[in-house]
Amino acid sequence: MKKLVLIALLVSLSAIAIFGAKLVVWTSEKQVPFMKKMGEQFTKKYGVTLDVQMVNFGDIKSKFLTAAQAGEGPDIFVLAHDNMGELVANGLVEPFEFSAVDRKNYYDVAIDAFTMNGKLYGIPYAIESILMFYNKDYIKDPPKTAEQLLKYQKDFTTKDTFGLLWDVNNLYFSYPFLSGFGGYVFKWDGKQYNVKDVGLANAGAIKGGNLIKTIIENGMPSSSNYGTMDSAFKDGLCAMIINGPWAIPDYNNAGINYGVWPLASIELEKGKSLKPFAGVQGFMVNAKSKNKALAKEFIINYISTTEGAYTIYKEDPRTPARKDVAEKVIATDENAKVFRDAAIGAEPMPNVLEMGNIWSVMNGEGLVNFTNGTSTPEQALKDAVSKILANLK
Repeated sequence: MKKLVLIALLVSLSAIAIFGAKLVVWTSEKQVPFMKKMGEQFTKKYGVTLDVQMVNFGDIKSKFLTAAQAGEGPDIFVLAHDNMGELVANGLVEPFEFSAVDRKNYYDVAIDAFTMNGKLYGIPYAIESILMFYNKDYIKDPPKTAEQLLKYQKDFTTKDTFGLLWDVNNLYFSYPFLSGFGGYVFKWDGKQYNVKDVGLANAGAIKGGNLIKTIIENGMPSSSNYGTMDSAFKDGLCAMIINGPWAIPDYNNAGINYGVWPLASIELEKGKSLKPFAGVQGFMVNAKSKNKALAKEFIINYISTTEGAYTIYKEDPRTPARKDVAEKVIATDENAKVFRDAAIGAEPMPNVLEMGNIWSVMNGEGLVNFTNGTSTPEQALKDAVSKILANLK
């Protein structure tokens, strides 16, 4: 089936290339060298020009939304999967046939992230999630269980140091505790989310909320935020934190003797472990493009091949979405396995529009009301879900 899809694309391309077609690509700074390099190969084969334009990553979605609605914008663009909901809802993204990719070559979390309403809207290239950083001057071996986590926290919480810190009132960082026992944002059936089924106040989420409350009672400030966590770790005043791989350059520069550990490797109880959100980046096609077949050909047979994915990893070293490329990287970098395990042990952040409502409620009273002691975890989470569902109506 995949072969037939590609043959159909090539038939279309033979006619398009005669007229000297051009593909416009929007990408962030890190991908520009790679895209230009692969674009040269594409131009040599098809006589098609690639106009690679650098756009700040945080601006790609908003700029594309404006441009595409006016029938303009790039043919191809790079995006994080959780930003695609609004674009898909507005009919601005061209889906791929599932048969165009060999799913066994990709981690499930990567394909699921770009799946919406049973359709594949992007080809993933990188996956990442938050994980545990631990200071080896305090801890020689990372915690494997919730009991060890609590013990380490107590052992290294003093008047001068912290045992454990994270951005506790931010759902992105606290979600691993709520989901690890069985909580979820929206119910996922393998093809789409049921936004009427919110699991942030079920028995598992409440159990996770109680664990967070215990950690606070054991000495983590209820006001712990990203800045205090980051500073304390860089100053050598915290044994364990939860952060993302983007922080590594700063911790290297600070000279911290640290290790990294997947949150999914910390067992909460038998068969249940911490489960963070996964972020996935990939390549998408403008539904308004006049060169959709050409854009898909470039993505499928150039930048998403084993060679292409490895080349982009060298320019932007985050866990590859392709299994074969990830294994190649792991063979020469021991930390790469930790990052890979952290990412594939996570679940995709929901890519639907309704996530905006989740963030606004949970990053407010949903978490704050029980971390600061105003309410119990059970009551705070139930109140938050009631508000979320009311807002969705």
